Amino acid sequence: MDSMETRRNAIVELINEHGTVSFAQIKKAFDPVSEMTLRTDLKILDEAKRIVRVHGGAKSVQVVVGTDDYLSKRAVRNIPGKQRIAEKALSLLRPDTTIFVDSGSTTTILARQFPDQSNLIYTTGLSCATELANLSRPSVMLPGGRLNRYSQSVYGILAVRELERVNFSQIFLGVTSYSSDTGFTCGSDEEAILKQTAIRQAEQVIVLMDSSKVGTRSTFRICGLSEIDVLVSDDNLPEAFLAECRQFQVPVL
Repeated sequence: MDSMETRRNAIVELINEHGTVSFAQIKKAFDPVSEMTLRTDLKILDEAKRIVRVHGGAKSVQVVVGTDDYLSKRAVRNIPGKQRIAEKALSLLRPDTTIFVDSGSTTTILARQFPDQSNLIYTTGLSCATELANLSRPSVMLPGGRLNRYSQSVYGILAVRELERVNFSQIFLGVTSYSSDTGFTCGSDEEAILKQTAIRQAEQVIVLMDSSKVGTRSTFRICGLSEIDVLVSDDNLPEAFLAECRQFQVPVL
């Protein structure tokens, strides 16, 4: 590996470690590399979608996406497990009600399998809305807000304000991580706020989470086990986590 590629990999590692770094921090860390060379490195890394350039520095893709990866990459991982989760979640659907479908790869599969029945569906996931557009009976609402081009979702204060106006019978929530000391978490504060808003507006909170996310943690807390009603997962959850669910009387499907 040449020195340029080694340096660029190191820049990505630095940004991922801190989440957000200033250009001054990058310049100090890679002294005596010239400012022009470092700016070129950031431009190339941004174009390759390995980091995100912002005014005065750069951010980790993990921070911007608010998840552990690009939606396009997550969509091809553990497909059988996600399909199983979606099938279980479908058994919980209440017709003729208002529901919220979160953005994410698992919820996209849920939307793809959604029955053509009467529901008012709000979703912040563009991929979810695209799947639901194939149905004729549900009414589908996509809240306004800022577009996250990495996770293909809508977020921000406009989306939050719109969700605050709606009472949901059910919400189907995606999460990035779970650990016993932090609860359910994700990598973006704005995403966490949006999910918390949906939870407050919901009669029933259903979390969709595959077993690989247990025992990991992200930066921003969404909620704890005591704040959800049902957890839908694959069949590989660790016994310690299942014991926690029993402690908080959370059914696991």
